[in-house]
Amino acid sequence: MKILIDADGCPVVDIAIKVAKKFNLEVIIMCDTSHIFNKQGVETIILSKGADSVDFAIVNKVNKEDVVITQDYGLAAMVLSKGGNVINQNGLIYNDNNIDQMLLSRHISKEIRRSGGRMKGPRKRQKEDDIKFESSFIKLCESILNN
Repeated sequence: MKILIDADGCPVVDIAIKVAKKFNLEVIIMCDTSHIFNKQGVETIILSKGADSVDFAIVNKVNKEDVVITQDYGLAAMVLSKGGNVINQNGLIYNDNNIDQMLLSRHISKEIRRSGGRMKGPRKRQKEDDIKFESSFIKLCESILNN
């Protein structure tokens, strides 16, 4: 089991590394050339800035029971189809029961924006979001390791 982080815009990289070290899990940070990560004891893979280049690299690298940290619903759906586990930066665990609704919501939002409408952006990140992520991530790692 390894942890793959979609690090482009990910606010919980340090928390994820801390939890992974607690469980002695390998961590791979994947990002495009817009981001620089230099975390000791963690592999970083930097990819070109192509559309979805990081997403496809993660999908190609993920194995059953690995954990991917991402806020991208499309990537989450691809990881789930390969038997991987997915959690977002707020501690929401994506699964087969919730991913279709999230993808539909993303599609509807895109159509609204395409037709000139505006969507409210996400609220400002709070300390509670980090706490919720860490707790949820620990529980996810424990459940995978105990199976």
